[in-house]
Amino acid sequence: MLDYSGTLLHGMRQMGLDDVFDALGYLTHDGRARQATEWLGSTWGHAVAPSTPVQDYRLHVRAWQHHFAAIFGLEALGRIRGFSPAEMALPNQPDVAYEFVRTLVDCGYEWVLVQEHTVEQPGGRGVERPHLPHRLVCTDSHGNTASIIAVIKTQGSDTKLVGQMQPYYEAKSLGPVELAGRRVPPLVTQIADGENGGVMMNEFPPKYLEVMRECSGSPTPAVNVTEYLEALAGRGIGREDLPPVQPLLQHRVWERFEPGEGPERLAAVIGQLSAEDNRFNMEGASWTSDISWMRGYGNVLAPMERASSLFGTHLLAPGVPASDPRYRRALFHLLACQTSCYRYWGQGVWTDYGAELARRACEAASSAT
Repeated sequence: MLDYSGTLLHGMRQMGLDDVFDALGYLTHDGRARQATEWLGSTWGHAVAPSTPVQDYRLHVRAWQHHFAAIFGLEALGRIRGFSPAEMALPNQPDVAYEFVRTLVDCGYEWVLVQEHTVEQPGGRGVERPHLPHRLVCTDSHGNTASIIAVIKTQGSDTKLVGQMQPYYEAKSLGPVELAGRRVPPLVTQIADGENGGVMMNEFPPKYLEVMRECSGSPTPAVNVTEYLEALAGRGIGREDLPPVQPLLQHRVWERFEPGEGPERLAAVIGQLSAEDNRFNMEGASWTSDISWMRGYGNVLAPMERASSLFGTHLLAPGVPASDPRYRRALFHLLACQTSCYRYWGQGVWTDYGAELARRACEAASSAT
């Protein structure tokens, strides 16, 4: 499966990597290659969903779809069913989580990848059968509910594991399990950054070919997620048959909060829980629990939030068309400044880059009046 952010596609084009686009075009359009390749939807900037303003996250998702269609065509875009969130980051604040799922559904996605330790069962326990698809259910403070199929990614985003095709060997150790009264094969799903480290760049290509030769025609074949879900549907298993999950720590909120009581009451409950337990937070969760995408990054988040506010005030609210050059310039810098890299490496040049892009977004948005 292929996951390319909009910034990556944009950067590769700026670098003149036409040979890469030719190769991706072959994988996207050739009839035989399409049987073995699945594109996943992404965001334009590598935006972390829990700390990206919800209206901007929708802009990211839509901008990526426009960008992809401009490169590979509308027909290819129409075949994309799954979504891969940047950094495997899933919001757990109920209102943000609901908007996240609603955005994906409104944009035509049918399933989303989630990290195993970012979700819980409705009773608060961890996921017991991570190799089966689930139904991610998110309810907001007003009582609205949105849901989407969740495919659970196990392990951390470890390039060494994926580079050595560990998911295949894990899958070989598993057997059929029961789902909705039927015996079905489990699915092992992992992901790794393609450019991070020598293992992915040097060891993965030959190991991948070795495993594909071994697993083809075997009881443990390689399969894309949509292909797997379609096979389950062919056995009569629909979305409502899948076990529900919700974002991490929401069980503790629902113990004190009744959906429909509104955002002010929700904020009060979250405040109480945070005061009682310093491990409790509504910052969301991602592939690692070692990194916060919010704490310590006020010098990036404050300008980013100001840029978002100005963009909404001067461009979204007045209904400036997306084709307007002022809109496009402001949008480019807004989406770029929300890329996760500016909140990963600590303080220094990267946070300076993020703040500068946010400043340019503010300037572009302000000049649009």
